[in-house]
Amino acid sequence: MAVDRALEPSVPARALSGVRGGRPPVEELEAKVGHAFADRALLKWALTHVSALGAARRGQSYERLEFLGDRVLGLVIAELLLARFPKAEEGEMSRRFAELVRKETCADVARVWDVGPHLYLGPGEIRSGGRNREAILGDVCEALIGAVFLDAGYGAASEVVRRGFADRVVELAPPVLDPKSVLQEWAQGRGLPLPLYRELGRSGPDHKPEFRIGVEIAGFEPCEASGASKRFAEQAAARAFLDREDKAKTSTGEAKA
Repeated sequence: MAVDRALEPSVPARALSGVRGGRPPVEELEAKVGHAFADRALLKWALTHVSALGAARRGQSYERLEFLGDRVLGLVIAELLLARFPKAEEGEMSRRFAELVRKETCADVARVWDVGPHLYLGPGEIRSGGRNREAILGDVCEALIGAVFLDAGYGAASEVVRRGFADRVVELAPPVLDPKSVLQEWAQGRGLPLPLYRELGRSGPDHKPEFRIGVEIAGFEPCEASGASKRFAEQAAARAFLDREDKAKTSTGEAKA
């Protein structure tokens, strides 16, 4: 499935610099991902950050492939979970699914693939450490999955996901709750109102925003945290709230002892 050449990113020469020792051969990345591209333009597209193109050509960055790859990843992970946990109920499956497809997990897979040195970034993003930025690596992981899907179809994309994520499916033995779910259960177990999340601010450019979120539960001091998306910031705020209350409980217990 060939990509329309009009969509292939035209990356400025300055974006190709910044990798010490030069850009590694793409064959090395293909070997780690587990797919040799018939159309290398798709691979280049998946590796191109908006900072290498400018806002006017944002649609030529990896973001559209990330959108596609996210859906392909979700379908394959759902298949893997159904096969691996045949007796699990829907709620448990959903929690496992959320843990496996989150950006942090995708970024870990991208690090195993050693994606960073292959990225096309603008000079500012290179200087600020974009090759190691978790949000970018997570996005590129999904973009690469989308690129494989366009290059060779669902079967090839499924194999890439299985190679990259299968061990994590097996390792995820106990069902995992994200911090927001844990905080909600914490509040319900004490007969308290559900946590309330408020957006307190947003900073940074459009391609690299930072959100500040506060979480409130009646009768408790609110907690605040920041993240690259509202979801990440909400999770961080919930985690901060739980950590604070856990420390307070420990301190009180020690004082009584």
